[in-house]
Amino acid sequence: MMVQKNSTLKVLLYGVLALTFCGCTTSKYAATNKVYKEQTKSFATVIQSMPPVNQKIDSLDQNLQSFVGTVNFGIRKPNFVIIHHTAQNSLDQTIKTFILTRTQVSAHYVVSRDGKVVQMLNDYLRANHAGIGRWGNDTDLNSSSIGIELDNNGNEPFSAAQINSLCALLGTLKKKYNIPKANFIGHADIAPTRKPDPSNFPWKVLAAKGYGLWYDDVLMMPPADFNSTFALRIIGYDISNLGAAITAFKRHFVQIDITPQLTLADKLILYNLYTKYL
Repeated sequence: MMVQKNSTLKVLLYGVLALTFCGCTTSKYAATNKVYKEQTKSFATVIQSMPPVNQKIDSLDQNLQSFVGTVNFGIRKPNFVIIHHTAQNSLDQTIKTFILTRTQVSAHYVVSRDGKVVQMLNDYLRANHAGIGRWGNDTDLNSSSIGIELDNNGNEPFSAAQINSLCALLGTLKKKYNIPKANFIGHADIAPTRKPDPSNFPWKVLAAKGYGLWYDDVLMMPPADFNSTFALRIIGYDISNLGAAITAFKRHFVQIDITPQLTLADKLILYNLYTKYL
């Protein structure tokens, strides 16, 4: 068993928290890049503190508490990718939104209409992109996911250049973090009562490349006792508002009809997808 040296740990820590914003510290975003760097330094200080700060056990005598640093640990890694559309009119407008403190929103990557990709946060850090939502039993998607914003106002098609760059990014993330195929989802999937994005999105194209699931060309009739509500829950949808969950499911997989009722055709699709999660 190899034991990591302190120097190796420090290099790893600073590598994780290093500035990753394209190296463009002299650009028009130099001021906010500086703030980014200072904030990552503060996180590095917190992580290096021995013993960890603000992690004492409440109501337990301090004489019964101690700290011994293990050498067997790693960095938390994302397990989901959540895709959004910006609902704004330009890449610059979106970047401005994400560097204003008062907005309190962010994402790890923004993919522009012309295919340019801007990384705005280290993959290992937590962005404020998912908000209140749920997927399966995960109620804090910000902590477990990477957020990708597509430069799109919500009423326009996604360009080929944009989708090509998105797929390149997804391929890298999937390989780097071993993200399961089923865990590439949309904002509307995790927040069905609040969000419609990404609207009219080519999920089938992405699924064919391994980013998200899609139903088969040949569909079988579900059994007589098939429970569509249970199936939605197994896939991951929050069914506390069933109509919203159905709409979110149909927005992702049906698209031509997003009414909050399941037709027979919808149930064929749902059953086919449900079997992929068993």
